Parts: sequence; structure tokens; C-alpha cells
Amino acid sequence: MRLHRNLCFSVIDGLTLIFNEGHYADKVIQQLLKRDKRWGARDRAFVAETTYDIVRWKRLYAEIAEVKEPFTRDNLWRMFAVWATLRGIKLPDWTYFENTPTRKIKGRFDELSKIRKFKESIPDWLDELGEKELGTTVWSKEIAALNEQADVILRVNTLKTTKEKLQAELFDLDIESDFLKDYPNALKLKERANVFTTEAFKNGFFEVQDASSQLVAEFLNVQPGMRVVDTCAGAGGKTLHIASLMENKGQIIAMDIYENKLHELKRRAKRNGAHNIEPRAIDSTKVIKKLYDKADRVLIDAPCSGLGVLRRNPDAKWKLQPDFIEKIKVTQQEILRQYSRMVKVGGQLVYATCSVLPSENQQQVDKFLTSEAGKNFTFVKDNKVLAHKSEFDGFYMALLERKI
Repeated sequence: MRLHRNLCFSVIDGLTLIFNEGHYADKVIQQLLKRDKRWGARDRAFVAETTYDIVRWKRLYAEIAEVKEPFTRDNLWRMFAVWATLRGIKLPDWTYFENTPTRKIKGRFDELSKIRKFKESIPDWLDELGEKELGTTVWSKEIAALNEQADVILRVNTLKTTKEKLQAELFDLDIESDFLKDYPNALKLKERANVFTTEAFKNGFFEVQDASSQLVAEFLNVQPGMRVVDTCAGAGGKTLHIASLMENKGQIIAMDIYENKLHELKRRAKRNGAHNIEPRAIDSTKVIKKLYDKADRVLIDAPCSGLGVLRRNPDAKWKLQPDFIEKIKVTQQEILRQYSRMVKVGGQLVYATCSVLPSENQQQVDKFLTSEAGKNFTFVKDNKVLAHKSEFDGFYMALLERKI
């Protein structure tokens, strides 16, 4: 591979914003990709993937390069040199790469790879927490899986097309995909591709949604004609899946505390041809109280640490703090107690997170079931999805039923 100066400069500019100014990696990369209209697909892929790679392995590369935050541009070039050397890419004779100690880089890599927190490039506190909650063996496998690049998975919108038709349509565009056993509406791309520019996407034939995330709506046991409340709907990935499972019949009330996310959901619902979704912003407790004892199904896709989705949000490793996890556990319990009151007698509730920590998952469900608010519910089943077993994101979902 030959390195091109303008592409490498873009990566360094992006890393400066992410590491030194706290910007989110996905937003930075979106901006970078608009920089030069002459860039082809390969150039754009280089910028996006190299930036994500260096973000993912920040601690390891900084340690090898012997640099500390806040990183100067020279520091970032040194980390870039580490990235290139470890990939066997020949460094051009640019000033930034003068005196790069190639052999020393490889030696340091071998040495640091024996220590998990460096090998997997994670903060000390996170390594300790993961080991405490999952045990040494499981945590070592899980964090390794969460450091792999995520596959591109599509969820077929069955309101508009079938899996077979969509696969054929994408194949005509040289986008090859596979069906996934046990994921009825999923297509896994064989190679990364920008699917958002396709007519199929513009026509609402699919959404990009990880396979593990697709399990949640299925877990909710929805039927056409029901009244379903998605309490933390966000921009609506799971809401849209529920709409397709309900065949557009019945009512889905999509709630969120962020109104701007619900605007995005409205836009997506229109593209998907999902007509049974009613967005409602939670601007007061009144909105929730109006629905007490009214819903056949309630989904609580709770805010969480997001540790299960590190593959697609590698910068979360550096933004996440231990006190946030403690605070979010309090929020999760409050949400469970408050939103569960919307489930009618005989109705069902799913509590889900994209975390792999038992303290955010089954322990929260156990705590709820022994509380005053949870005594009217029985535990039906749960699903603990670990990335190293599923090869997809880490997720948790529990199905509870309100006693008759």
C-alpha cells in the first residue's frame, strides 16, 4: 500500500479533534469524508478505517510511540508510524517519519501484547471492572471480540420487500451478502460498502442494524393490532423493526426525552412506510402517567455504558468514566420502576441494554423484581449475548410478564 499525503493529513486532523477536543469519532469521520470530492471509495475507506483503527488502539500505540496526551501533531504522526509499521506498510521519506525505529516498534508490540490492558488497548479501570464482572477468561475473550471491526448487517424491511429480493437487488450493484441463520430479517455484507447511496436504501427496503440489536424486537413477542410502547426509542431502529413485525397494524407509541431524535424517527418511518408509529416526547411525567396500565407490550431499551457496541464506537473506551456507569445504573432502575407501570395486566415488558456487564443487566432485573414496583411481574426468560460467542454486538434482553 502506498500512503498519500492528503489522506494521511486528513487522518491526523481527525485524530486531533477526537483525542484533544473530545469530538465523537463517527461525526468527525462524516466531516472528513466530505473534504475532497475527488476521493474514490478506496480513499474514503482508508481515511475512515485508519482513523478508527488508531482510535481503537490508542493506548497501545501511544505506549509504543512513547507519547502522552494531550497529543501534539508530532505525537500523532509517531502513532501513525506505529500503525503503518505494524501493518507492514512502507513509510515514505516524509519529515514526520524520519528516524522511525521500525525494529523497536515491533519489539515493543510483542512485549506489550503480553499485558491485556495494553494488548486490548483499554483503561485500567475498565480492564479491572470487566474482569471483576465477567471473570478473567470470559473478559479476555469478550474484550478481544469487541476490538474487532464490526460487520455491516442490514435488517430487511418486510413492509416493503423480502430478504431474497433485497439480496438480488444488491447483488446487481456488486454488493454481495449472506443470510444469517437464526436472524430472520438479516443480511450480512461480504465486504464493506456504502449502502446509503443505493436506491434500495432510499426506498426504505432496509436499515443498517447489527444482528444482536435485531433480536430485541423479536424478543418482545409483538402481534399485529397491539398497543406497544417503545420508551427509549431514540432515532427508532428497534421501533421500525417492531412496526414491520406488527405489519403496520395496531399502535406503536415511540417515546424519548430527546425530541430531535424523534424527528429523525419520523423521517425514517416515512421512508420505511411505517404508518403506525406515534412519536411522543417525554417532557413531563404526565406523558408516562397517561399510559399507566394501557400497553400490551413495553420495550425499555435502557441507556447504558454501551460496552457491547465498542466495535462500532471505539472512542467510547476513552470517553466512558467509572462514575458514569454508577450513575447510569441508578437511572436504569428508575426507568424500570417508572415505565413498567405502563404494562397492562397480562402484558409483557422487555428490558434491554447494549452492555455486557451483569451489573447493568440481570442484576438490574433481579433488583427490580424484588422492589415494590416489580412485585407484580414474573421473569419469563433472558438472553445474554456476548460478542465473542455471537460474532456480533454484546447485548442483553429480559422478558417479564405482568401478573394477572
